[in-house]
Amino acid sequence: MPIPTLKIARYPNLRLLAWQFHGDRIPEDQAFAIYEREWRHLDPNRLGAEERELIERLNRAYGHGVLNV
Repeated sequence: MPIPTLKIARYPNLRLLAWQFHGDRIPEDQAFAIYEREWRHLDPNRLGAEERELIERLNRAYGHGVLNV
């Protein structure tokens, strides 16, 4: 089963963090890896509700409940 993808433009912080990614969609597992790797560049208090929910969902699916930041 293929890994679902996300529309990068829908998530403002992901758009900033995934600057090196070409294309308008990104596989969810890669998005989660980018959030973990680049977390230091985010202000978690400025995450919108939709993006916060996305990160929590990705964490459950790909981080097994552990966000390594």
